[in-house]
Amino acid sequence: MTTRRSGKVVRPKLVAVISSPADLAAAVALKELPDLFELRLDSLSPITDRDEKKISRLRAPLIITARDPREGGIGNLSLKTRRALLQRFLPRAKYLDVELRAARQFKPLLAEAQKRKVCRILSYHNFESTPSSRSFRAKAKLAKTLGADVFKVATRTDSPAALGRLVDFVTTNEIRIAISAMGIGKLGLLSRVLLPRCGSVLNYAHLGRAQVAGQPSLSEIRRWALDVER
Repeated sequence: MTTRRSGKVVRPKLVAVISSPADLAAAVALKELPDLFELRLDSLSPITDRDEKKISRLRAPLIITARDPREGGIGNLSLKTRRALLQRFLPRAKYLDVELRAARQFKPLLAEAQKRKVCRILSYHNFESTPSSRSFRAKAKLAKTLGADVFKVATRTDSPAALGRLVDFVTTNEIRIAISAMGIGKLGLLSRVLLPRCGSVLNYAHLGRAQVAGQPSLSEIRRWALDVER
């Protein structure tokens, strides 16, 4: 599965999400690896010594995130706890993902990530709707101003119009920033097929059970990629 950006053919990176001890065990046992694993530290917290040993055995680079409760985070973790989790695992990370709304609160951590050459994802999740093009542009511009390497968006796509707005945002990309985009809801699964072809740079999959409506499994995404290559 490839897309074309700035005249170059780019293959979206495949991200397998680890959001439970069962996912972690499955990730360690995988024979065919994804490009990246996303560690949902909020879902895994509290992280035991046994969990940490398994994390050290993962054989693909890591995205680390500890999701804000207002954007789907598990456990109602405080900002202080989330910051400590991210700080703890930053030395192992290839990408750091924090919410756009909290970027200023995580400014020291984002600065440390930059020094460590860890790519910075600023993310926006909306489980109720898909914003207008104007709203998307404003958020993408802010993310770029705050130093994001990738702007990630996940929005509610229950209608063709909502999915159309998300597709338009990715294909137009007026702000010229790498975008990872996905839909949630009735047309969520369709969005995961379309958006990587439109320029979305990260394509997320679950390892056992979907965390949101429309999230595909790792095997589904691999099957789509094979279908395109044929």
